[in-house]
Amino acid sequence: MANPSRMLLTEMQSLGLRLADPSQARHQGAPSRRGGAGPSDHKAVTVDGQTVMVPVHTGHSKRSPFATDGQGRLTRHGKPVTTIGFAKQPRFYGRQTADGIPYWKIAQLHSSDVLATTVFQTCVRYGRRATSCQFCAIGQSLAEGRTINRKTPAQLAEVAQAAVELDGVTHMVMTTGTPNFTDRGAAVLCESAAAVRQAVDLPIQAQCEPPDDPVWFERLKAAGVDSLGMHLEAVTPEVRARIMPGKAEVTPDAYLKAFEQAVAVFGRGQVSTYILAGLGDTREAIIDMSRKLIARGVYPFVVPFVPITGTPLENHDAPSAAFMQSLLEPIGEMLVDAGMRSADIKAGCGRCGACSSLSAYERSAETA
Repeated sequence: MANPSRMLLTEMQSLGLRLADPSQARHQGAPSRRGGAGPSDHKAVTVDGQTVMVPVHTGHSKRSPFATDGQGRLTRHGKPVTTIGFAKQPRFYGRQTADGIPYWKIAQLHSSDVLATTVFQTCVRYGRRATSCQFCAIGQSLAEGRTINRKTPAQLAEVAQAAVELDGVTHMVMTTGTPNFTDRGAAVLCESAAAVRQAVDLPIQAQCEPPDDPVWFERLKAAGVDSLGMHLEAVTPEVRARIMPGKAEVTPDAYLKAFEQAVAVFGRGQVSTYILAGLGDTREAIIDMSRKLIARGVYPFVVPFVPITGTPLENHDAPSAAFMQSLLEPIGEMLVDAGMRSADIKAGCGRCGACSSLSAYERSAETA
């Protein structure tokens, strides 16, 4: 029998949520996010004790049957479903560096206890339709003055220490735009992670494309990175070529080789990849790739694609809840069978789990 709680989470992430007063989105708990490196156009919502990122600014979320009534209740088609809550505004957002940069422009709170930053807010592929990922909004928040282009190691260490001390942050995600076609961002992640770990004992996930030399995996580990994310996004060559023509030059086979090299350094279950369901890959293709990844010790973090306003895919349909359930149920079972639980990941998106209801399917598989 389906677990109503996990299906509710799956439906909300597919359909989105209408806020009681959209103009007050910044004041209903922690601010929602627009643009940037993701999760974008989302808001952290706690449902039945689990915090998830739910679309609130997308076109389809404005038509969602789910809504808040402004009194802490979730409704569907106007009928009460359950109570919900929002993550609180983090206290570290009220601080700024000595040169006047607000901490929230350097790093953001994701979910309820994750500090996230895009160390380098530009990408060699962004801005050229022939090479850019069509779902990416990395340049939006920079253009609108909501972040800075390059976060220095010292700035990141300062903010990370404050986030731990003031808000109880338990792990950190460092991602980056791709600055070059060699180390692909691993170098800036190394110096950033080293500075943070010197300042505070905070588990870190670094995220970048596969670097040209596997020695970077050892360097990232030595710098204090606990887990690594290298994101496929789409799994079949034809979808990758259509959706992300530049990044598709790094083939799935090249990723699989890099995954094996990274797992040898970080350990089984400490390397992960994002898979965006709903871009055109079939259910069978995503499940097949997930099986290959799990066999290599890689956690496939399968999330529903969210069309971000201002990108070429802003009018693309989000995947249905039924499609997501058809993926997450067998993948959750495969993960449990392989002994690779999200709770065992030291840091990062898979451990947080807020952008997908996959962890709820893991728990169902454990108790089945």
